[in-house]
Amino acid sequence: MNLDWFRRYCLSFPHATEHILWGGDLVFKVGGKMFAAAPLDPAPVCVSFKCTPEEFADLTARPGIIPAPYSARYFWVALEYEDALPVAELKRLLRQSYGLVFAKLPKKTQAQLAAHHQRQN
Repeated sequence: MNLDWFRRYCLSFPHATEHILWGGDLVFKVGGKMFAAAPLDPAPVCVSFKCTPEEFADLTARPGIIPAPYSARYFWVALEYEDALPVAELKRLLRQSYGLVFAKLPKKTQAQLAAHHQRQN
């Protein structure tokens, strides 16, 4: 997986922002909450994201996908290598991760983001 592709895809979601955290991780957020991350330097994992509880069990049973360090209890998974998932499935899961996080934002935050989006269009 190309980090530039991953970055462009995550930033294509409405209100997505990027941050460098923990000294070398590229983190994507919506409304101040993380929905995906990737290390900028070589690491044991190449990308991590939130998934549903049902998919968590299915995904972590696959080779190359593990419970994400420090965040598995929140149903985050991590890919140990780039081709652990086909690109189409990774795109779907990233879009879903964004949606799961956005849906958990306070209604006030969701409304503010929606109003900001309408002003821009």
